[in-house]
Amino acid sequence: MLRVPFDRSHPLHDTRTTRAIEEALAEGLPPNTLMQRAGLAVAQLACAIAPHARQIWVLCGPGNNGGDGLEAAALLQSQGLTVTASWMGDQARLSADATTALAHAHAAGVVFADAPQVRLTPNDLCIDALLGIGLAPSRDRDRTPPTPWLKALHAMRMGAAPMLSIDIPSGLQADTGVWAHGFEPETAIHAKQHTLALITLKPGLVTAHGRDATGTLWLNTLGADNQKLQRQATAWLAGAPSEKPRKHDTHKGNYGDVAVVGGEGLQRRGMGMEGAALMAASAALHGGAGRVLVTLMDDDALCVAGVIPELMQRQFHALELGALTVVCGCGGGAAIGTVLPAVLDQAAQLVLDADALNAVAASRALQAALVARSSRGRATVLTPHPLEAARLLDTTAQAVQADRVKAAATLAKRFHCVCVLKGSGTVVSDANEALPSINPTGNARLATAGTGDVLAGMVGARLATGECAFDAARHAVYEHGRLADAWPDDQALTASALARAQTSSEISC
Repeated sequence: MLRVPFDRSHPLHDTRTTRAIEEALAEGLPPNTLMQRAGLAVAQLACAIAPHARQIWVLCGPGNNGGDGLEAAALLQSQGLTVTASWMGDQARLSADATTALAHAHAAGVVFADAPQVRLTPNDLCIDALLGIGLAPSRDRDRTPPTPWLKALHAMRMGAAPMLSIDIPSGLQADTGVWAHGFEPETAIHAKQHTLALITLKPGLVTAHGRDATGTLWLNTLGADNQKLQRQATAWLAGAPSEKPRKHDTHKGNYGDVAVVGGEGLQRRGMGMEGAALMAASAALHGGAGRVLVTLMDDDALCVAGVIPELMQRQFHALELGALTVVCGCGGGAAIGTVLPAVLDQAAQLVLDADALNAVAASRALQAALVARSSRGRATVLTPHPLEAARLLDTTAQAVQADRVKAAATLAKRFHCVCVLKGSGTVVSDANEALPSINPTGNARLATAGTGDVLAGMVGARLATGECAFDAARHAVYEHGRLADAWPDDQALTASALARAQTSSEISC
């Protein structure tokens, strides 16, 4: 049993691959062995989560996830607990293993009822074994779930007792992390929610609605070979980047030059956005870039050195783009389109954010120029939020969020680049062969103006200091979220403070 730590990488497996792994694992075992292992794992975790429980309520669905719950119910009942099982199955349609599990539960004396006969307390426990990965999005996308299912799930979510979901919270789609129709919680998910993933970790547990739905995440591989699991991964849960100490005998030229191009001035359209460029530049500076240059869209509007003296202000024509890692678009407004053709054509390495992405989405010529960069061996990282991604894909933000892993992969392949699709469980996808990375760090404190600009600057710094585009993106995303996770509760998280915190001793793991 492993509480999944978010400081190291873990393989993720989609539903199709998980089923294949499960079938191969079961073939080498006697009948019902795998379900008994699952029931034991659930029962052991239940006792750890609720050591003082007297009453346990298990909601068991019609498939093998329900069978896992029935095996757990039998074990818990045999330990002297009072277990109520609400079984939503049809005995005539059960698998052989689930039929055996049902018999075990009856033999152990488990009470079968629609709900517990007594009110559960915070010391007790609810176990959600309704669906697991048995939900089929293509079949069940628009189907309204049976009322008894929803009534029982609602009672569990609203009750006082902690809640443990087997494999994945019921109704959450394992590949996307999106709630299926009808399963969306009416209120916030239970504060004491736990999820025990079985055999594999699924992408939906850690992106989109998954982070909120899952709560504390646990894993039991039920005896599957860890090396095989790694080889069969369809994505990776990102881990912490390794520390790279700097050699003493180096100078600023060893760590690259970042140029931030953006920051439309107030006089152009009455909407000053210089701060976005300055926050990206500050992030690149504190992220370790050797030098950071800043080019504002209105050159004379602001003296950059008066704000952050370490930054070097340049007019656009003075930038040697072919020798620079360029972070383009932060606060660039409509003016960014005037410089984008040159940036796309000449920048040695490039991070495109915000208004630069919107300009690319609106121009086929700029899209072609973006694609052409890869043929010249020039690395590019896109950092869209879901709406910016939707514009690039000519779709809606809702469609992007419906399958974040697919949307990020599509963007990366279409534009021959690395794509960072921001949001809960940020997805980093590469146009090449690298499996997508889903980031486990970060929280809602990042939902404030400027934090995306900071991320763009952090990616730029890592590119400039020698990391490849994919590593620079996923490592910057992880560190960006880690800083937010370590943020002191009594301090407001602002983007400018976040940029500086990369080198602050006050924010630590």
